[in-house]
Amino acid sequence: MSKTPPKSRLQAAFIAPGITVNDLAKSLTFYEGLGFAVGERWEDGGKLLGVMLHAGACMYGLTQDDFAKGRDRVKGVGMRTWISTEQDIDELAARARAAGVALDSGPEDYPWGGRGFAVTDPDGFKLTISRESK
Repeated sequence: MSKTPPKSRLQAAFIAPGITVNDLAKSLTFYEGLGFAVGERWEDGGKLLGVMLHAGACMYGLTQDDFAKGRDRVKGVGMRTWISTEQDIDELAARARAAGVALDSGPEDYPWGGRGFAVTDPDGFKLTISRESK
């Protein structure tokens, strides 16, 4: 990892990105297949509008698109979420495949060190799950 930034910069203790998805149920199946657990749920009139997923100390939010900006709005372009873990990458990849998640690449060793695999969620958001070399 890089050295600590100067105190004049943001010193975040936690970050939890949130993305808007076309089909929340389909996205939930995908992320649960990667090993995320559903924490908070947001509903309105019995309809699920969003969830906060948990993975260890990290969170990732999913909200159902209301399509106010159109149904053909492209999502996920130019974004990749990097997820670091101490878990066995091959085991995580095998569990994801068993849950029906298609891997884009890996598991593989990276030239800069570590091992990981890449996936793309149903809306085109890309994720890499990796473990640093020891």
